[in-house]
Amino acid sequence: MKKRRSLVAAIAGMVMLSTALPARAAEKIVSLSVNSQKIVGTMVLPDGVSKPPVVLMLHGFTGTRNEWASDAVKEGLFGRAAPVFAKNGIASLRIDFRGSGDSDGKFEDMTVETEIEDALAALDYLSSMAEVDKDRISVMGMSLGGAVSTAVAGRSTLPLKSVVLWNPGINLPAAFTTIFGEKAMVEGSASGDQVYNAVRVFDGKAIPLKGRFFESLFGVVPAAEITKYRGPLLLAVGTEDQIVYPQPVSAKALLNYHDGPEELWAEPVDHGFGLMQDSKTVDKLIQKTLEFLQAHSN
Repeated sequence: MKKRRSLVAAIAGMVMLSTALPARAAEKIVSLSVNSQKIVGTMVLPDGVSKPPVVLMLHGFTGTRNEWASDAVKEGLFGRAAPVFAKNGIASLRIDFRGSGDSDGKFEDMTVETEIEDALAALDYLSSMAEVDKDRISVMGMSLGGAVSTAVAGRSTLPLKSVVLWNPGINLPAAFTTIFGEKAMVEGSASGDQVYNAVRVFDGKAIPLKGRFFESLFGVVPAAEITKYRGPLLLAVGTEDQIVYPQPVSAKALLNYHDGPEELWAEPVDHGFGLMQDSKTVDKLIQKTLEFLQAHSN
């Protein structure tokens, strides 16, 4: 029987974490290899904690390992969260998928499946590290990285302590139709091995992609992937998200396919959790995520 779900809303007067807090952590750049290509990541280890739990952080489409940044969140969503986690005894590894950031590869060769492959390799890397507890690994993903996280949760042979999804892609073809338009989805899907420059509707920027990417949007179905994961799940969404919508309807639909402990956290913000305006909701989100990771790290 499906376990009881709770809708968790942020409450007024909540004590929020500030980026002014000193990060008691050791940060280092690490790398691993997938198909002879280098993946670069940032590892953050809390000081004075032996074998801490660790969370793997997976960025979204066209993002990098620090995730979306703004004047209000200059370090990026993941760059802001990692030191907060470390200050509270949780290690983290945030990676650049191949074709993004400092990792090897070309962006146009990226697919949802290659990102899943990268994430699973990063899990293996974490499980081999002496500095963290390989039996206390969690996964966290933002946007497309959230969709990837559902597949990682369902396919990983390593047991995960918990999974956190921030505004995850739920219906990938629908989300990318919103981003690129119907014509681009049809033309991109037919482009085969040729580069197709899909133009984003909201800013006119051309993104180089190949037919394999568009095909992978239909091949990876987060609802199907999450059925294979029965551990704790936190799904955090913005009810004003115009890329993954309508919310929280879409989020509730995804949770219908998950059989296990779960929480739905919703705020009236956009896909970036309001970071273009201020850091208020972002800090609430980081605090909620921290509490969830701590609750399921033993």
